[in-house]
Amino acid sequence: MKQRTINNFRSADILAGRRASRSYGDTRTLNFFPILFMCLLSGIALPLPAWTQTPGSSPFTAVPPGTTVKGIVECGEGYTSHELYDMRVTLVEVIRGEEAWDRIKEADSSNKPADPDKEYVLARIKFEYYARGKPGVCIHHLTPDQFTAYSANGGDYAPVSVIPPNPVLRKDLKSGDSFEGWLAFEVSKKDKAPLMSYSVNEGGAVQHSESKWFLLR
Repeated sequence: MKQRTINNFRSADILAGRRASRSYGDTRTLNFFPILFMCLLSGIALPLPAWTQTPGSSPFTAVPPGTTVKGIVECGEGYTSHELYDMRVTLVEVIRGEEAWDRIKEADSSNKPADPDKEYVLARIKFEYYARGKPGVCIHHLTPDQFTAYSANGGDYAPVSVIPPNPVLRKDLKSGDSFEGWLAFEVSKKDKAPLMSYSVNEGGAVQHSESKWFLLR
């Protein structure tokens, strides 16, 4: 599976508050990481656009476990009427290292250990989905590939093929549904501050705001 990366964003774009859009289905993401990283190393104070300062709206304001981030999803395809739905995403729990591997190994005997320089991270996610009006019959397809782990310097981690503990975060949600499930990631042992993002990227849905960001620790 092709890796995604957050890059190629000019300083002028950041200062002007522009967003660089890359499409992964219906996904857009922020391309701020590399220049921010260089500024931090150089001791340069970087003014951020106001829209990036909302908790969970950018990698700079990623929220810790236990914090709920809200967003709006537009559901519908083609020329049919598109409906608005509220979503609430909470990173409930994060497990890393040996304990994560123990749970992954117990989940399925075919799961393999992480690479020698990496370790597993398990994330338990709560996802809530509510229609804003009627008819409110659009189904939201919640899948693991809508979530991506990123390193502290902006590179994304490749998806892992292990089977996480049950329940796996995969569910077709109708209005009023709430679901909790597990995701598995593999990160560098040296990465002490990985992040996780959520973006709608399939199923005919459109996200009305930027990706949602969480501290994966």
